[in-house]
Amino acid sequence: MKLVVRARGRAVVFGSDESFAFAVIVPLDAILTYCLALFTYGLSGDLAGRPSMFPRRLFTLPASTAALAGWPMLYGSIAMILVWAAARTLVVWPSGIDTPVVWPAFAAAALLAWTQALTWMPYGLSGLRVILAVLWLATINSIVLLALHYDASERVMLAITVPQIPLAYLAARSAVARARCGVVPDWRGAFAWIGAIARVRRGSRSGNFATPERAQRWLEWRRHGRTLPALVAILLPFELALLFTTGGTPALIFMILLGLLLTPPFMAAFVAATVRKPDLDGREGRDDYGLAPFLATRPLSNRSLIAAKLTMSLWSTALAWALVVIAIPLGVWLSDTWPVVIDRWHRTVALMGAARAAVLALLIVAAFVAATWKQLVQTLYIGMTGRIWIVRASLVLTLVLLTAIGPLLEWIGSTSAVRAALWNAAPLLLGVLACVKLCAAAGVAVRLFRSRLLRDRTLVLGAAGWCVAVLALSAVLSWWIATELFPRYLFVFAAILAVPLVRLAAAPLALDWNRHR
Repeated sequence: MKLVVRARGRAVVFGSDESFAFAVIVPLDAILTYCLALFTYGLSGDLAGRPSMFPRRLFTLPASTAALAGWPMLYGSIAMILVWAAARTLVVWPSGIDTPVVWPAFAAAALLAWTQALTWMPYGLSGLRVILAVLWLATINSIVLLALHYDASERVMLAITVPQIPLAYLAARSAVARARCGVVPDWRGAFAWIGAIARVRRGSRSGNFATPERAQRWLEWRRHGRTLPALVAILLPFELALLFTTGGTPALIFMILLGLLLTPPFMAAFVAATVRKPDLDGREGRDDYGLAPFLATRPLSNRSLIAAKLTMSLWSTALAWALVVIAIPLGVWLSDTWPVVIDRWHRTVALMGAARAAVLALLIVAAFVAATWKQLVQTLYIGMTGRIWIVRASLVLTLVLLTAIGPLLEWIGSTSAVRAALWNAAPLLLGVLACVKLCAAAGVAVRLFRSRLLRDRTLVLGAAGWCVAVLALSAVLSWWIATELFPRYLFVFAAILAVPLVRLAAAPLALDWNRHR
C-alpha cells in the first residue's frame, strides 16, 4: 500500500502502514500529548499532590473565575481541533481505513477539558488525583472504543463527545473557584491509622532528618518524584485499550507495544521541565528558574543539590518502569494477543539464537529505561542556569525534533542515495562526534576541578564509572553484532555517544552560576 503525505507542495511516499504510523501517527501523538501537558499546567506542579495545580499567581488577576477557567480551556480546545484539522487535511490516509472527519477533534478537546478539570481540582488525599483521572478518562475512552467497535456513525460519535466539553467546563470552573478560595480538603485524618502502622514498622525514629542531604532528597521526591509515575499511570490504560482494537494484526500489536515502551522516556522529556527547576519553594512568577536568596543560602553544597535531583530521578524512573513492566504482560494477556508475541519471539530465537535474542530484549528494555532517566537529568544544566529564555528555547527545540524525527527517518530510509552517503560517512561522523564530546567533557572537568565544586575523588570515580559503562556497552554490542561489516571501533564511538557525560557534569557549574548571580 502506498501512502502519500503532502508537505509544502512536495509529496512523500510511504510504503506500508507501519511507516505511516511511525512518520505521521507518532508525531501527531507527540503534539497532542504536549498540548495536554501545556494547557493543563501539568508541567508546573505536583500531579500527585493535594492542592490544585492551577497556577496561584493567576488568582491575583482582575478576572472572574469563569474567565480563568474558560480561556485556557478554549485555547486548548482550539489547539486540539486545529492539530486534527491539519493532520486530516495534509495527510492522505490509508485507503483501507475509513478515516473520520470531525469527531476525533472534539474527542481530543473533550479529553483535554476533562484532564484540565481533574487536574485543577483540589483533593483530600495525595495521589487521589491520579486515581480519579485514570478511572474517569478510562471510562470515557471505553465508551468511545465501544462505539467504534459497533461501527458508530459520525453523528453518534459527535453526540458522545461534544456534550463532554461543557460538562468538563462546569467541573473545571468549580475546581478553580474552590482553589481560588484556598479550599484544600484534608482527609488524612481518616487514614491516620495507616501512618501509625508505618511509624511502628519504622520504629520510634523522630520525624527530623539526620542530615540536610536527606531532607533535600525527601523534598525533591515530594515535589517532582511522583509526577512521571503519575503521568505514566494515566496514559497506560488508554494505550493498553488499543490492544483490543488490533484484530490480531502483528504490525499493529507491536506498534502499540513500542508506544508503551516509549511512553516513560517521552513523558520524561516534559517532566524534566519541572525537575530541572532549582527553586523548590513553589514560588511562581516570571523568573521561575531563579533562586530565591533564602534558598540560595541553604546549608547545602551544589554537589548535594544535584545529587538529590539525580537520586529522585532514579527512583522516579524505577517506579514508572515498574508500572510498565506490570501493565504490558497484563494487557497482552487480557487482550489475548500473547500468541502473536510468543510467535514473534520464537521466530527471533530461531533467527539469531536464544542467547542473542535474550540479550537483544534486555538491551531494548535497558535502553528505554536509561533513556527515561537520561531525559530527566540531561537538561539539568539548562534549568540550573536560571535563564528562562534558554529553558523555553530548549522546549521548542525538543518539540520540533519530536515532530520531525519520524518524517526525517522515513525520508532517509526511502532515499538510497542518502542512505549510501550516510553509510560511507558513518565512521567519520561518529569519530568526530565522539572527539567533540570527549573534548567538551575535558573542558567541563577542568572547570569543576578549578572551581572545587566536586571533590577530586568524585571526579575520579565518575570518570572511572563512565569508562566502565562505555567499555561494557561496546563489548556487548561487539559480541551481539559479530560481523566484519562493522569495525569494533564503531561500537566504541557509539558507546561514547550513548553514555551521558557532558551535560550531566555541567549541572553543578550551571547551578553555581545561578546561585551566585
